[in-house]
Amino acid sequence: MYIKICGLTKLEQAKAIAQMGANALGFICVSSSPRYISASAIGQITSKLTKSNLTSFSDRLNLVGVFLNANASEIYQTLEIGGLNAVQLHGDESPEFCCEMRSHLKQTKPHIKLIKALRVKDQAGLEQAKLFSDAVDVILLDAYDPQMAGGTGKTLDWQMLRDFRPNCQWWLAGGLSPENVAEAIALVSPDGLDVSSGVELSAGDKNLSKVENFLAIAKG
Repeated sequence: MYIKICGLTKLEQAKAIAQMGANALGFICVSSSPRYISASAIGQITSKLTKSNLTSFSDRLNLVGVFLNANASEIYQTLEIGGLNAVQLHGDESPEFCCEMRSHLKQTKPHIKLIKALRVKDQAGLEQAKLFSDAVDVILLDAYDPQMAGGTGKTLDWQMLRDFRPNCQWWLAGGLSPENVAEAIALVSPDGLDVSSGVELSAGDKNLSKVENFLAIAKG
């Protein structure tokens, strides 16, 4: 099971979580988010992870920048400054925007993974999600909230997702925690999981024991 721990802001926590065996670390590049971290601060973390031999920017560890309705030039600049090797689009980006970005990345940075997050509240949302299957590497399904784009602690209707099988990998997010992750996996069998608030002490400050428990259960 592929596991992304999202909303990191602290170097020592990023190091610890990488050593625990997480597959991806997520950094929120949205200034309005309580988990926001600047591109330069991300770069300070990723450069030290690299020097610690925790990642060589290979498949071992994805370092993901999470963006909300950002323009392409802002995303590419943040990738460079932040030393990132994956992009997560968490806003109203269209399949066409994703296709253009994926095409550009394949020409310039073919190792970059492109993830599209969608906030789903009903079957119509699932059908919309499928439109991105050929435009991105991964579809991430998150819980819908009219006020917040992510990190809400809300879960989706997992029963609705039991037959969701797009033409690409898909990850489950939204309200996951050590207490419910086993049930989520059993019900929907996603390719990966994305967790943030369910393993936190407060926004951007991870509870490392909860992270460890989450990883052990999800990968067990």
